[in-house]
Amino acid sequence: MLKRLFSVFEPFILALLGTVLLATFLPARGGFAVVAGYVADAGIVLLFFLHGAKLSRDAIWQGLRNWPLHIAVLVVTFGLFPILGLGLSHLPGVDPTMAAGILFLTLLPSTVQSSIAFTAIARGNVAAAICSASFSNLLGIVMTPALVALLMQGDGRSGISLESVEGIVLQLLVPFVAGHLLRPWIGAFVTRHKGLLTIVDRGSILLVVYTAFGAAVVEGLWTRISPADLARLMLLCLLLLGIILLMTFVIARAMRLSRADAIVLQFCGSKKSLASGVPMAGVLFPAAQVGVILLPIMLFHQIQLIACAMLARHYGAAEESDS
Repeated sequence: MLKRLFSVFEPFILALLGTVLLATFLPARGGFAVVAGYVADAGIVLLFFLHGAKLSRDAIWQGLRNWPLHIAVLVVTFGLFPILGLGLSHLPGVDPTMAAGILFLTLLPSTVQSSIAFTAIARGNVAAAICSASFSNLLGIVMTPALVALLMQGDGRSGISLESVEGIVLQLLVPFVAGHLLRPWIGAFVTRHKGLLTIVDRGSILLVVYTAFGAAVVEGLWTRISPADLARLMLLCLLLLGIILLMTFVIARAMRLSRADAIVLQFCGSKKSLASGVPMAGVLFPAAQVGVILLPIMLFHQIQLIACAMLARHYGAAEESDS
């Protein structure tokens, strides 16, 4: 099962790296950059519309029954993570824009697909994982911009503006609500064509990454970020993930959660969504900064997949040997 999981993610990781290389050597310029930006925005609108249509109300109501677990996941996602992000982003020797990217990474909601997949591999509470990850993404549409406004104003960082609020509402919230309201009519179609959501999901991310990195390259991205900066960023991402995995384990023990629910807390609480982070960064930050802002979440995304896949396999094998 682990090999099948990697077979799903590996092509996307390669496509992501390929997109960064394409944007590095052939960045969008002039009129083409404008057109590419509009196409990327349209893809984001369609993405959140389909996510709204996919989310069932039954999942919302069922999730409310296990509220201590879901609250714990949300506290880790939007509480513990930002505290760590503030600490890491103020370490000496970190590029200010990259430091803002590290902080922004910690303000994002959890992933959905990988959280559920890893919970299933580890033989955890899959139903609870679906609810927790869905709640995190739904709340993140509001919480992430609010946390950006609260924590990223001043000291040279970009705060949230009225234009950014309008962008979040029009590009993310309105399509999501519209899709959810139309679920009785289009929900079955979306469910039958899950591949469509995957294509839109990954395609829109690649489009935004291409336009964002292209704009950053034009502004001199790779003259500002050195190999030492990238190595330092990787170490910070590893440190961040390690602390979160340890803390979710400790919190689960303190709450006396069952093994199945503890797995949900660890995998849903330790993830950060690239799918949400890319479009939000495009709305919340100036075009010249988005490329650098996205570096931490892109790197953290790869690290969390590899580390959590190994951890999920370990948990699953341990449960199988005990049964």
